[in-house]
Amino acid sequence: MSTIEEPVRTLRSHLAEVIDRAATTPTVITRNGRKVAAVVSVNLLQRYEELEEEYLTRIIDERMANSAPGIPIEDVMRETLARNE
Repeated sequence: MSTIEEPVRTLRSHLAEVIDRAATTPTVITRNGRKVAAVVSVNLLQRYEELEEEYLTRIIDERMANSAPGIPIEDVMRETLARNE
């Protein structure tokens, strides 16, 4: 899937067009040359959220299946959350 990059300055003048285009083409918004946000379709966002949930569930299931003593749940959760950053 291709993306389009647009600076915040130019985005303001045609935001409606960017929103309409989001169904087929994500737009990466830049500020001072740095990528800071994206306009994507709701379907793409929902799919991302589903994949994230599946990934976290798989990690937790793998950790729970490994009953090795000495791994505090706090460490498991910290590592799980760190992978998501």
